[in-house]
Amino acid sequence: MRILIDTNIVLDVLLRRTDFFDASYDVLKLSSLGNAEVYITANAVTDIYYILRRATRDAGKSKEAVIQLLSLVAIADALASDVMAALSSKVTDFEDALTGAIARRIKADCIVTRNTKDFTSSPVMAIDPKEFLAKISDINQP
Repeated sequence: MRILIDTNIVLDVLLRRTDFFDASYDVLKLSSLGNAEVYITANAVTDIYYILRRATRDAGKSKEAVIQLLSLVAIADALASDVMAALSSKVTDFEDALTGAIARRIKADCIVTRNTKDFTSSPVMAIDPKEFLAKISDINQP
């Protein structure tokens, strides 16, 4: 299974957002267990670093967190074709449209995000982390 995770899932874990931490952590953990190929977009890396740096006020810790993250996930780069697809997408937010275009190109099974409503017109289905975990749990049950 190949999944693309949205920035908010990573930040839930790195910033230990209480209401969202557990499910987001379990999604990321799938990669370390070898149960899924987990990707983030290249532009998500810059957003994650920026938000961490602002929250922690520590560039060194922010870089280390990104390095640790990248030991778990792969980076899906943004190509010119993805940008063009995003510009013609029905998804109104450009960043979300780009995420959908990248997800389609890398043949992701889904986009895991807490903002599923932002991806209603995405070429790849978006699913909430709790729903995603329940779905794969059902699949893995004998």
